[in-house]
Amino acid sequence: MDRVQIVHENFLRRVAAGDFPDGETDVSVLDNAQASALFEAQVLSRALDLQSRLMQKAGQGFYTIGSSGHEGMAALGHVLRVDDIAFLHYRDAAFQIARAEKAQQTGMMRDMLLSFACSADDPTSGGRHKVLGSRPLMIPPQTSTIASHLPKAVGAAHSITLARRNRPEHAVLARDGIAMCSFGDASLNHSTAQGAINAACWTAVQGVPLPLLFVCEDNGIGISTKTPTGWVKASMSMRPGLKYFEADGLDMYAAVAAAEQAAAWVRQHRKPAFLHLRTVRLYGHAGPDVVTSYLPKAEVEADEAHDPLLYSARGLVAAGAMTGQQVLDVYGETLEHVRQAAEEMVATPRLKTAGEVMESLIPPHRDVTATNGPSDAMRAEVFGSDLTQMDQPQPMSRLINWALHDIMLGHRATLLMGEDVGRKGGNYGVTQKLHGRFGPARVIDTLLDEQSILGLAIGLAHNGFLPMPEIQFLAYLHNAEDQLRGEAATLPFFSRGQWTNPMVVRISALGYQKGFGGHFHNDNSIAVLRDIPGLVIACPSSGEDAAMMLRECHRLAREEQRVVVFLEPIALYPMRDLIEPGDGRWMRHYPSPDQRLELGQVGVHGDGEDVAIVTYGNGHYLSRQAQHDLAQKGTAARVIDLRWIAPLPQEALLAAIGERPVLIVDECRHTGGQAEALMAMMHEGGINRFARLTAEDSFIATGPAYGATLPSREGIVAAVEGLLG
Repeated sequence: MDRVQIVHENFLRRVAAGDFPDGETDVSVLDNAQASALFEAQVLSRALDLQSRLMQKAGQGFYTIGSSGHEGMAALGHVLRVDDIAFLHYRDAAFQIARAEKAQQTGMMRDMLLSFACSADDPTSGGRHKVLGSRPLMIPPQTSTIASHLPKAVGAAHSITLARRNRPEHAVLARDGIAMCSFGDASLNHSTAQGAINAACWTAVQGVPLPLLFVCEDNGIGISTKTPTGWVKASMSMRPGLKYFEADGLDMYAAVAAAEQAAAWVRQHRKPAFLHLRTVRLYGHAGPDVVTSYLPKAEVEADEAHDPLLYSARGLVAAGAMTGQQVLDVYGETLEHVRQAAEEMVATPRLKTAGEVMESLIPPHRDVTATNGPSDAMRAEVFGSDLTQMDQPQPMSRLINWALHDIMLGHRATLLMGEDVGRKGGNYGVTQKLHGRFGPARVIDTLLDEQSILGLAIGLAHNGFLPMPEIQFLAYLHNAEDQLRGEAATLPFFSRGQWTNPMVVRISALGYQKGFGGHFHNDNSIAVLRDIPGLVIACPSSGEDAAMMLRECHRLAREEQRVVVFLEPIALYPMRDLIEPGDGRWMRHYPSPDQRLELGQVGVHGDGEDVAIVTYGNGHYLSRQAQHDLAQKGTAARVIDLRWIAPLPQEALLAAIGERPVLIVDECRHTGGQAEALMAMMHEGGINRFARLTAEDSFIATGPAYGATLPSREGIVAAVEGLLG
């Protein structure tokens, strides 16, 4: 027999014989009705696990990572309020079932079976994945997370605090609510988990309220790798700023008592706590996993002897809530109900076409209160003497700064966050004065951890804020890219658009810095962003464009709930001159606050018919120089600034190119750069003559060779001449 059948028959045999695990249960924490309801939630979770494996064997289901052994999480579903946002471990079906019971929401068995079957009728993901999650139950859907949901749980907890004084239009979390996130003991070792817990402690020791409950479900093993005995308690019980609780999660009564204590402490003190629950893992990691291939049979049988349902049965019988036969009746009837329901669910429709799958990739628009922007009086009060300089041309960094001021003046739910954005004034002074003018609750200096910065933003967006996190340099994004790929961009996709996390991520990006930083501060690789479905990527090249594009990015996030990345070319922050020193031709006037550059609108410079140069960022600046040089040689060029990296503005771009031959100037690498997509688009669009000039497939050096691997003004001229023969 396989382990599933062994556990099933052990339960039947031991309950019939009254052979319960040793020990006593304090049954006083639950009345008999509550205990019976929790046991029924646990049994339904178990029955669904068993059915998922039968469905998989029959080719009717597609997911077998179950919750068996973790049924103690029903205690958290019972204890926490329904409006306490919960980011769940993938083994927490019992939590969701118990919370649904608490909310008097029927149909959870059906909903989970639809998820197993990848049915298009699944109310959570619409057949895109088997996920736990429910909008009415305040459970954002998670895929098979490895602690990647912990940073946004920190952000959601912080949002509850911030919303007490500055409640966003689309806030959903209660003022006295808490956030909960659960995970396994193996995931605790992931850098993402450690970073999130560290961020919570870092925040708490500074006296900043953070009502967050971490729940570690410790079954002692991660797939096949054991957790050292005592490791979780030793590493978590003495963390500064973190209150530690523990309980035997096998015993639902004990789990309820500990959960009540931990949740009450978090709710009262508004500080983070860590609840350590002992669990077991039954049946191995997932359906194909043969646990006895890497664990001794005796160890497997020892875990099976600690089946949580046996502990629950022990307590129910001791309390007089049920007899042993009634326990078996509940178990058998639930198995049969699930079996019958599964027959109906597997006949429901599934997604078939690409259009159906991608339907929820882009979030839905949401209704927002119309705003006329900041008044003249508000602007005069906040900008002060800066207003007198707005009639003079300014470099990009200054115009981005002013655009941020106007955005924050017009939208109180907009927050900035990142390392050094506050008191220091951000990277290269781009956020200077904002901290003093808007305060630390809206311009948040974070710890140095990009995962925590992006997670903070995702969590804040869950509660109606519109975050604008800053990543200091593009190369630092790679430490945290999964927060965009695996969390932010996937949320509407896996929730049918019911959950979103709109934001504008500002990144100081790209190369051409002279003599500073090498590859970590001059990073010309955006491939990591370009292949994230649904992500909007903007890259301005002039200060005027930057201000107007930033406003459009903010609108996309606020009204269309998009996740947007705004790449700010570092080398162009201070740029003043274009052709000759002192000409001031790259500075711009600040556009009025109501002006935007819409998504998909390209920049067109010049009417030259000989060649079109398609480019962006620093490449646009260099191409404008080359345009001047080519004109001196009799070649008339049109320079087209993409502005929008994704989605690619194909229609506007082809219209701007017309019948001209095309040179693509891409400051990113030959492999994985934007030029690859543009070359394909040119071919598919029927353009016959095109070529590209890109950076080399190399990191960038520090010192005089900073530009040796990058496109240059002279190189662009030579490439055009080569293209035209």
